[in-house]
Amino acid sequence: MVSYLKRAEPPSRQDNRTLTERVRAMLEDIEQNRDEAVRRYARDLDRWEGEQFRVSEAEIATARRNVSAVFKEDFAFCKTQVTEFAKRQRDSMREFEAEVGEGITLGQKIIPVETVGCYIPGGKYPLISAAIMSVATAKVAGVPNVIGAAPPRDGQGIFPMTLYALADAGADKIFTIGGVQAFGAMAYGCVGMPTVDMITGPGNPYVAEAKRQLFGLVGIDLPAGPTEILVIADDSADPALVATDLLGQAEHGPDSPAWLVTTSERLGREVMTEIDRQLVTLPTREIADAAWKRLGEVAVVDDDEAAIALSDRYAPEHLEIMTRRNDYYLSRLKNYGSLFVGEASTVAYGDKGVGTNHTLPTGRAGRYTGGLWVGKFLKTVTYQRLTTEASQRIAPIIGRMCAAEGMLAHERTASVRVERYAQRRRASG
Repeated sequence: MVSYLKRAEPPSRQDNRTLTERVRAMLEDIEQNRDEAVRRYARDLDRWEGEQFRVSEAEIATARRNVSAVFKEDFAFCKTQVTEFAKRQRDSMREFEAEVGEGITLGQKIIPVETVGCYIPGGKYPLISAAIMSVATAKVAGVPNVIGAAPPRDGQGIFPMTLYALADAGADKIFTIGGVQAFGAMAYGCVGMPTVDMITGPGNPYVAEAKRQLFGLVGIDLPAGPTEILVIADDSADPALVATDLLGQAEHGPDSPAWLVTTSERLGREVMTEIDRQLVTLPTREIADAAWKRLGEVAVVDDDEAAIALSDRYAPEHLEIMTRRNDYYLSRLKNYGSLFVGEASTVAYGDKGVGTNHTLPTGRAGRYTGGLWVGKFLKTVTYQRLTTEASQRIAPIIGRMCAAEGMLAHERTASVRVERYAQRRRASG
């Protein structure tokens, strides 16, 4: 049984047709009119009047000089953490070749994607760490061509820390371009960009819709939705810390859900009181308060099993555990993007550079997928090699399977081999 001390507003039945059609029209315009369309959108939407979209080496050098030594050291730490974890993920994958039946050799190869476009948003928060999560991880995977893109800030070029991040993470080319036009340019190969095979990166609803519509023409990392946090806590948790972590994610935007699932009604009420108290002095109060009022929830459940069941139903992007039985939860929870075990962990660590990737499934997608990882930039492909004897042996079996499906041309590709190899055997014998 679940009782709610606070419930989110019911989801609005907002009509997204206008947004969908706007993005479709923009992408069609870019596909047809290419550089001219991209330049028009860059001018009208981002106030970009530059002659070139590609960032020069001189501009990158200026950014390197202008960012502080402390930022460089912090960035290096975060990049090392993420790339070392990605290397371990890469090492967990392997190529192999094995004889599966006499004369039948099957194998697996792992091949990096050729060209990837990585977008770094520049809205109310320039998500500098996104360069590590996408560009640096793609480089660990062995992607030879990584294109970085970020919007101009106030029409004056990429935010210096973002530009530094893109360059230091390993982007081979960097372009000053934002929004739908950035994804269209990468997918269609405009304004000096090579046509990419895959695009990554978060952004506003227009960016998310552009990725959705381009999927198939190119690969994508994940469909992006508003960020989410769910905290599971019992009466051993510190209500002030729980409140702090919920508000930490709520500041992303007024559409960011923050959920608490607890086995203690007392803790739930104390957390709600703490949130009201902390909002008074929170610098991003306006945004976080709107998110909490609209989409915050506090659910009280009977026991640990009920907490796990409810959390798995929500399948949150970020999931924190603050209980006496953290290992019990770790072993049983199934649906989430990334898990933060114990009060010493917090979502901000994962978001900025503890090592795991911050591009994670939202909108209950954690039921069927994990987040961005080095494997997303790798294609696991297969091959087969048969001796003529093995081919003759399995051809009748495969032929009958083809015939059962009514695919008679397929059947012929098997039967013709039986006939051909039999003829060769007779000729040689």
